[in-house]
Amino acid sequence: MTATPAGTSPDPTMEAIGRALTAGRAGDVTSARTDLLDLWSSIGVAGDPLHRCTLAHHMADLHEDPAQALAWDVRALDAADALTDQRVQDHHAGLHIAGFYPSLHLNIADNYRRLGSFDAAAEHIRAAEAHAPSLPEGPYGDLLRTAMREVAEALTRRDTTRRASAPGPTA
Repeated sequence: MTATPAGTSPDPTMEAIGRALTAGRAGDVTSARTDLLDLWSSIGVAGDPLHRCTLAHHMADLHEDPAQALAWDVRALDAADALTDQRVQDHHAGLHIAGFYPSLHLNIADNYRRLGSFDAAAEHIRAAEAHAPSLPEGPYGDLLRTAMREVAEALTRRDTTRRASAPGPTA
């Protein structure tokens, strides 16, 4: 979601988010968080919803603490609600905002579950499942459908442990 597709204008903010994500995935979580927080400050809470959604979604993955991750995941969902397909497609012609919602709700459900807020988690896993038809066929869609099933099963067991397949750093 951060690379500049061929035939579109470069987006310096999305490119900066991509660089921070690369650092985080390479193990430099502290630097990635710092860079993303600096970007968040420059974007502002009323800035471009695509930038806010993308940054917050990925910032959540840089936190092991489910309460911290939840705060960023809620910001991502709020920003997604302000997004339009036109803005998303200005960044990448193949994207649709509907495809963001399964992952956003899944992440919130998983954080609530880890915090022991099972009713709130169940509400968001149902929302993720309701949006699942918007997922593409293939590895990404399969990954999210599997994660939804894992979170739903963990909810049934009232299990608050971190899923092995969850994104982000491990403690």
